[in-house]
Amino acid sequence: MSEISARTEDATAADADDADLSRARDGDDAAFNRLVGPLRRELHAHCYRMLGSTHDADDALQDGLLRAWRGLARFEGRGSLRSWLYTVATRTCLDAAASRGKRALPVDLGPSSDRAVVGDAPLTDVAWLGPYPDGALPEGRLSPDARYEQREAVELAFVAALQHLPGNQRAALLLFEVLGFSAAEIATTMDTSIASVNSALQRARRIVAEKVPGRSQQQTLRQIGDVRLREIVAEYSAALERGDADALVALLTEDVTWSMPPLPHWYRGLEAVTDFALRIPLTGCGSWRHLPTSANGQAAVGCYLWNEQAGAHVGWSINVLTVRGDRIAELTSFIGAEHLARFGLPAALP
Repeated sequence: MSEISARTEDATAADADDADLSRARDGDDAAFNRLVGPLRRELHAHCYRMLGSTHDADDALQDGLLRAWRGLARFEGRGSLRSWLYTVATRTCLDAAASRGKRALPVDLGPSSDRAVVGDAPLTDVAWLGPYPDGALPEGRLSPDARYEQREAVELAFVAALQHLPGNQRAALLLFEVLGFSAAEIATTMDTSIASVNSALQRARRIVAEKVPGRSQQQTLRQIGDVRLREIVAEYSAALERGDADALVALLTEDVTWSMPPLPHWYRGLEAVTDFALRIPLTGCGSWRHLPTSANGQAAVGCYLWNEQAGAHVGWSINVLTVRGDRIAELTSFIGAEHLARFGLPAALP
């Protein structure tokens, strides 16, 4: 395509957006949907990073777009519509975070257990961090000024670290380092001063640096390659399906951790993890089936446990694998059939 043709297409698209903006301000909801449609996925991911839950992200995005629709007359066009929508979405998330509190993983609640806790009961009074189906996330960065790639910014370690930040610090970090907004733009978004934004960024970076590994999963996965990653996932799935503890242990690092929200107990190290793997109910040949997927920018599997009454393997959890080198360093099993539906996986397997 020639440069002139490209400029012509850009101008045509801009004219169409201007026309839709005018129609939307006059109450045309179809025009509004055309404007926000291309931004829905990235806005949803932003809401997830802020809130740590796809369900909360759904609610926040719906509420934020409703606020934007009702307040569209206040959009003066001095900046881009995208920036204004991020302002509305961020403020909506801040309201939600203030009322619902932060999300947690079992490692946030207490020390690891040395031996398997059989019959561990779910904690229902904890707001648990949830997995994110990242199939729609694009590669790369949302802005040339952004520090984090899109997939890096939904990795479990990063999203879990964000939950340790107050809402204003969380928002400032995401707007600056994931979305590439300037401190001045963030100050406008959050109705505060540039000095306050810079202070929030400084504190947020320090806390995140303490909790997030120096090497992201994206860097690790690029190094080991897609072929080896698929092998790890297949070997992990096969080991559980055979009830083969030795094969499972061969895939794990010495300091491996395994947690299973909403169960509160978690395990660290080969001895504790092996003890758990050997003693959890219904492990063994034929009990499990798995489907590979991707969650939080990481390798994952949908896990299905045999249910005699149903006569099928029924959806049980989404297991997210954190890899170091070519071994599994963390296993996070998000228990609940509702998680599989979010990933487009079937409710049961024969």
